[in-house]
Amino acid sequence: MSFWHFLKQNWPELLDLTRQHVVLVLIAIAIAVAIGVPTGILLTRHRSLRAPVLGIANIMQTVPSLALFGFLIPLPFIGGIGARTALVALVLYSLLPIIRNTVTGILGVDPNVREAAVAMGMTGGQILRQVELPLAMGVIVTGVRVATVIAVGVTTIAAAVGAGGLGVYIFRGLRQYDNNLLLAGAIAAALLALIADFLLGLVEQRFNFLAKAPRISTTQKLIVAFVVLLVVGALALGWSNGRSGAQSGSNQGHVVIGSKDFTESALLSEIISQLLEARGVSVDRQFELGGNLPHEAMLAGRMDLYPEYTGTSFTAILGHQPISDPRAVYEQVKQEYGDKFRIAVSEPLGFENTFAILIRGADARSLKLKKISDVAPYASRWRAGFGQDFKSRADGYPGLSKAYSLNFRDVREMDLSLTYIALVSNEVDLIAGNSTEGRLATLDLVQLEDDRHYFPPYEAVYLVRQDSLARVPALSEALHKLAGAISTNEMRQLNYEVDGNKRDLKAVVREWIGKKSM
Repeated sequence: MSFWHFLKQNWPELLDLTRQHVVLVLIAIAIAVAIGVPTGILLTRHRSLRAPVLGIANIMQTVPSLALFGFLIPLPFIGGIGARTALVALVLYSLLPIIRNTVTGILGVDPNVREAAVAMGMTGGQILRQVELPLAMGVIVTGVRVATVIAVGVTTIAAAVGAGGLGVYIFRGLRQYDNNLLLAGAIAAALLALIADFLLGLVEQRFNFLAKAPRISTTQKLIVAFVVLLVVGALALGWSNGRSGAQSGSNQGHVVIGSKDFTESALLSEIISQLLEARGVSVDRQFELGGNLPHEAMLAGRMDLYPEYTGTSFTAILGHQPISDPRAVYEQVKQEYGDKFRIAVSEPLGFENTFAILIRGADARSLKLKKISDVAPYASRWRAGFGQDFKSRADGYPGLSKAYSLNFRDVREMDLSLTYIALVSNEVDLIAGNSTEGRLATLDLVQLEDDRHYFPPYEAVYLVRQDSLARVPALSEALHKLAGAISTNEMRQLNYEVDGNKRDLKAVVREWIGKKSM
């Protein structure tokens, strides 16, 4: 599909994601200005506070965004998943340039001008409002301009905590190996940053006291008016959608359903979402969350349900050493999740998604490789690429390399979605993917047999809060319907429809549910 054809098909969703992006940035910058400018003024009056406050603001900008999101989720009032957490993070990232430029602008006012104001009998408040702020406004607006451009960029990461925005397309494009999605998200985000920089540059010119401000041309005024109308329209559309969504809710309950940031997890979450909506339950989707965020959100009471795998819960969450008995793993996960977290574990969905050690089909055929143990003689010359999760967890690379005596020439840690691209592009020679990945055949990748039975069983299940089951009776009915209902081949085909055929995820799920007559 050409990029232009993609835009014609998906422009409503792209506009909606752009609206979400703009709203997040506008609200975050407004809050940052409301906090940052008064703080900057305060620092010009109390020099002793300047170093510690600016130091804290500096530290906030150095904290990686995903780490900050993970820290915020369990916090009451300001945490959780979705827009609230994203706004807190964006405000923290935006404060430094606003505070610093407010201090710089006010302190940069000519002392002679300030002395003249004092000689005229002006009070401290009058000097601030009528002399210092007007003269410093150009520098302050420069800080707001920098903060806004930073916020536009950081907001793309906010998709990892379910806040929406153009990052949804970027993460989805990486996961699905789809350049159209990547381009749409990246170009739209870049345009937003350029437009914001241009508009605030015009404002900065008008306030700049160091040079005569050039008059704004008619063309520039028309551009400003158009963008203002666009923003107002986006806000109005968001408010209208929010109202209609609230009015369409039913009296059968409300649940928040999450997913991890890969296609299969989103598909499983969409399946349970559509089944619940068919039973009159209002569903808030918080899909494509990065890392361990769904688990943290469940513990914090911000989420009711998300799909997981028993082996992941057994090793990565509960910290046990891998074992090979599927029923033993399931029963222990079910018991410990209930006792420790007050979380129920559904019956297995019918398929297992284990880690798949993958190599290129050409290498498998030429070297006659069928098992993971066959790789050992070549490992010293090979490069491996693993997702961050697999690289660090107990049932991941450390144990695998020991079990199979694999000492690779180089091991790269990267985003899981990018490992497939790296393998196909000959940048690495072996990766750890997913056994139900729908594109294994189309990408000509071969899964090596785990002949030493290193990996534990990874049966797909749903994790659901026990209090949610009591609050929303339809949950139990929907989960019972899905017990054993999805085969490995069906899951692989669903993944391929989304990742390989680039079909809409909701449409794929709707079609599958129709075939199953659920």
